[in-house]
Amino acid sequence: MDGWQVNGWQALLLAGVFEIAWAIGLKYSAGLTRLWPTLATIVALGLSFVMMSLALKSIPFGTAYAIWTGIGAAGAIVLGIFLFGEPADVFRMSCLILIVVGMVGLRLASTH
Repeated sequence: MDGWQVNGWQALLLAGVFEIAWAIGLKYSAGLTRLWPTLATIVALGLSFVMMSLALKSIPFGTAYAIWTGIGAAGAIVLGIFLFGEPADVFRMSCLILIVVGMVGLRLASTH
């Protein structure tokens, strides 16, 4: 058995998911004063960086970084709406759509 392996795009997607997790963890950690949310935040941060480093082996830096932060931003917006009652007005949703379209465009433009 070769062990667990992910390709660059899978690693990038996981890096983005872990980025969302650590961003939400910061909110729940109350300024890093609550132990378990703080520890979960640190773990998610570490996993996000590990997955991003794996993605960078095969995906160009600019593409990977833009998609990584885009996943984090889009996820934070969506979770902010659902978990914290943040606004979901037309302008905000339009901006969210632009982020997603940009990420999809970068993926489609990538030759890797």
